[in-house]
Amino acid sequence: MGNISTKMLALSGTLLTGLAWIHPASAQEASQGDIVVTAAKRSENVQSVPISVSAIGGDALAKSRVSSVDSLVTKVANLQLTSIVGDNTPIFALRGVSMSDYSLNQSSPVATYYDEVYKGNFAFLGVAMYDLERVEVLRGPQGTLYGKNTTGGAVNIISREAKLGETSGYLNAGYGNYNRYEANGAVNVPLGEKAALRVAGTFARADGWFKNVEPGMPDLASTREYAFRGTLKAEPVEGLTFVLRASTSFQNPQNYGIYAQPEADHRAGLSRWEIASDVATRRRARTTSVALTTNIDLSDAIALTSITSYDKGTLFFREDTDGTATKLLEIPYYDKANQFAQDLRLTSDTGGPFDFILGVYFNREKVFNRTAFEIATDVDVNEDGTIDAQDCSDGLPLACKVQNQFTQVKKSVAIYSDLKYKLGEAVTLRGGLRYTHDTGRQTGFISQALGVDDSVVATLIPLSNLRFKKNNFSGKIGLDYKLADGNLLYASVSRGYRAPSFNAQAFFDPSELSVAKAEQVTSYEVGAKTQFWDRRVTLNVAGFYYDYKNQQFINVDPASAAQTLLNIPRSRIYGGEAELTVRAADMLTVRAGMGVLSAKIRQGTVSGVDVSDNRLSNAPSLTLNGGVDWTVAQGSFGSLSFHPEVAYQSSQYFEVLNIPRLKQKGYALLSGHIDWESADERFTASLWAKNLTKQFYFTSRVDLLAGFGFDYNHIGNPRTYGVSVGAKF
Repeated sequence: MGNISTKMLALSGTLLTGLAWIHPASAQEASQGDIVVTAAKRSENVQSVPISVSAIGGDALAKSRVSSVDSLVTKVANLQLTSIVGDNTPIFALRGVSMSDYSLNQSSPVATYYDEVYKGNFAFLGVAMYDLERVEVLRGPQGTLYGKNTTGGAVNIISREAKLGETSGYLNAGYGNYNRYEANGAVNVPLGEKAALRVAGTFARADGWFKNVEPGMPDLASTREYAFRGTLKAEPVEGLTFVLRASTSFQNPQNYGIYAQPEADHRAGLSRWEIASDVATRRRARTTSVALTTNIDLSDAIALTSITSYDKGTLFFREDTDGTATKLLEIPYYDKANQFAQDLRLTSDTGGPFDFILGVYFNREKVFNRTAFEIATDVDVNEDGTIDAQDCSDGLPLACKVQNQFTQVKKSVAIYSDLKYKLGEAVTLRGGLRYTHDTGRQTGFISQALGVDDSVVATLIPLSNLRFKKNNFSGKIGLDYKLADGNLLYASVSRGYRAPSFNAQAFFDPSELSVAKAEQVTSYEVGAKTQFWDRRVTLNVAGFYYDYKNQQFINVDPASAAQTLLNIPRSRIYGGEAELTVRAADMLTVRAGMGVLSAKIRQGTVSGVDVSDNRLSNAPSLTLNGGVDWTVAQGSFGSLSFHPEVAYQSSQYFEVLNIPRLKQKGYALLSGHIDWESADERFTASLWAKNLTKQFYFTSRVDLLAGFGFDYNHIGNPRTYGVSVGAKF
């Protein structure tokens, strides 16, 4: 693991410098310290968990209009995303660890969990940000308790459980610009004394904000979605609890639009928020999920937890890649997936110096993937007055649909442990180890050139099969020191692992077929969790250094659009976070967060170019977020509160060649909401707005200039605003 002592001393210096710098300048929320999290698979106060974790309560998320996981980036330091495959299918980057492959068969190195169920494939994500208890973002490798594909960290989305003996509920409705109307709510009913049922749902529709000037064609980037979740909780006897969750979601909006920039940056008179697209095919995403969580108290000191889950989902969309009314390049994507998972663990709470978690885990995921490059299908190559399969044969790849498809099955079996031992009243030694056995099969892979009538013109990659097998050990060791005032200092060394991956972007040549090697991140981290001024101030800071090996990377050749999946041998990342909350008065709370990063490649070659010393993608050197919660008036009429928010990120690249014209400059997003709540807390009303200044910014960029004559870009949402009202019962 390298010279641990040297790196820890350097990090300690960074941490102390950060404390000295930020202490006099701030104000942050003490309420953060009151949040109970399950980041370490135990219910603990967030201030007692020796992990850099951000926890945001469900009410705060709802009031801030965080209705999709994409919006979390404005709330969490050092969290980024690229939305290259659309809303609600984010590719997260955390502390500079990211995925540059947008294939629908891939799994991000920042894992997403819904109620402790891993959602590795894009088709499983769907609509989930409603009726939540909280969201937890865990920074750093989580290779012991969470396992593979958590080299960057994990995002835990935790829904509200059914409550025994309680009849309650709520309903919210709202209207906004782009003709957005929405509703969400939940009802909780007891089923006798030992069981309860909670049913929650959400619904939203909005016109597209990407104005389509093509006559008769719809505006793009609309909203059209719904989701339902049912939760049944039962405690038939003392010490035995069942929680059964079933959910489904459906999205059917007009797809996102592509902001295509020709070489001269001239978009034929279009404004920034306009597009001329000839694709009207709706995006379709459907998810279904069932999970049973069982908790059994085997004794006063030992509990058994079982989580059994099944997911299935489909995702289809046709991307107008050229962003114009021509047929220069269109790409239809189709992803169908299902998975079964079982997590079984023993957790001790002895009250003595030693406690443990021991578990076993199994996951089987099956994915069918089909993608096509439809290239210049409006070109009459042989100029005979018709466009048919002969044009594809004569002009390949022009006038062709180059399509691949395959089935992928991955299995993962793991044994894991998490141990802690108190060496005294103040010092705790922690450690953990996880063994993972991963296998993968890619079968029936074939790539063919089809004519516009879908007849086969040529087989470019014949029927092929690939396999991989990987055994991995991931570990963690750490030391905590609790000060006399209850504040916590911690240091740890941990290792994360991302499983091997198949290349889904092989289209033109068998050499594109490949298996990328497993990624590995070794992390050295120190941190402090502090509260002072009678717990009115909470200040949490962390500093880290990463050895990043074999990052999986999809490389797009700008001249031919051929795509290969490769590994960047070595990178290094270091930086830190500070999160501050100050309850300055009973009616005034100030929140702030800061992330700093230095993320560079040490060794690697992409498209024949040495990218050593280049910046990693999706890794801005500075991110800031802040907000104020100010109750300006309170009385028999109720309360009126004001909640301005800001999020800033410095410049970044979306690719590792660091092409100057594709660099995203730094920008800030201003948002906020004004809330009224009745004196009995039963009724609410809110005015809200996001991206108040209508900031124009990119969320992903790809160089296609040499091959297709344009740069491929996604842009962020424009200004949105609206009003919502709610009632509780």
